[in-house]
Amino acid sequence: MYRYRATEAFCFYRLSDPQKESTRRAWEIFKRDPFDPRLRTLDFHYGRIIYAVEIEADLRAVFYIDGDLVITVDIGTHDVYKR
Repeated sequence: MYRYRATEAFCFYRLSDPQKESTRRAWEIFKRDPFDPRLRTLDFHYGRIIYAVEIEADLRAVFYIDGDLVITVDIGTHDVYKR
């Protein structure tokens, strides 16, 4: 079982209303299992393993895991990978 925390960069409130709704639906899946196949979780390396889940066609949430803590880093378009 994981615990969850968001960084200050994770700004849900800057999303459009439809994106917020999609994010809420994805969150229900994510909090049960961040690796649920419906989220199409990908991993990449930036000194540590970073993961991204697909919320919509061009909306991703980026996170990493530290022990039993899932830290959500950012949310946005594919540009979120460059941040």
